[in-house]
Amino acid sequence: MSDDAREVPAATPSDPGAASVPAGLVSAVVDLVHTGPVLLGAYTIAELTAVDAIVDFLEARPSDEVLAEAVRSLAARQLLLAGDTGEQVQVQGDLGIAVAFQQRARKVLDARTTGSQPGEPWRILVLPQPEQICLMVRIDALGIHQIGLYKLDEALRMLTDWLPQGASADPDPATDAEAVLTASERSALVTVTQYTAQGSAEIAGVSSDLILARSDGRLHFFSRDPHARDKLVPSPAAGKDGVQERLVELLA
Repeated sequence: MSDDAREVPAATPSDPGAASVPAGLVSAVVDLVHTGPVLLGAYTIAELTAVDAIVDFLEARPSDEVLAEAVRSLAARQLLLAGDTGEQVQVQGDLGIAVAFQQRARKVLDARTTGSQPGEPWRILVLPQPEQICLMVRIDALGIHQIGLYKLDEALRMLTDWLPQGASADPDPATDAEAVLTASERSALVTVTQYTAQGSAEIAGVSSDLILARSDGRLHFFSRDPHARDKLVPSPAAGKDGVQERLVELLA
């Protein structure tokens, strides 16, 4: 298998088969990311599902017909090749790198926003790596997934700039969170989930949430009540720099 390829089970997301990564691939890519972002291309949900990439963090599995067309598209671009056995495929090039780094992550930050503008994503995934870099996936309204590898602090700055902004509102226990969210010009839900892997399948574990809402130019912070997870309670105020600090805390 070539240095930029990764061997994975055939396109069956529930298949727990193990994956192999070429020796030296991870260290070489990590060194490259520390010199600047490494952009890994744009893919549809069907193409990612076909190679079992980030499917456990997405909401719907495409139909078999759509998956079959995605496999043909990837094969035509030589991103998907037959493996040594009938049950294995080789994921080539940038897509292979993306899949390799996704499967070695053990935590995902999932941020979703309302009030996004044309041309910007409505959802961003950040998957930290042990080397203080991360895989970032930006998803737009058309379902296109822009994937890249970034230094973690750079990715969190980008994420902070994309999240709702404004002068922090003072936390008030009497604040009606639902009313603030309904009236907000822009809001976001940030969820960090720890997970373990069983073969190629991710198994979700403990998660933490942070909710941001900009209303009348003020930025409100909410978290889930530890005693009633379906209830939102005001969280301590923070400025723009504080948002990034909160993200770091969630990932800690």
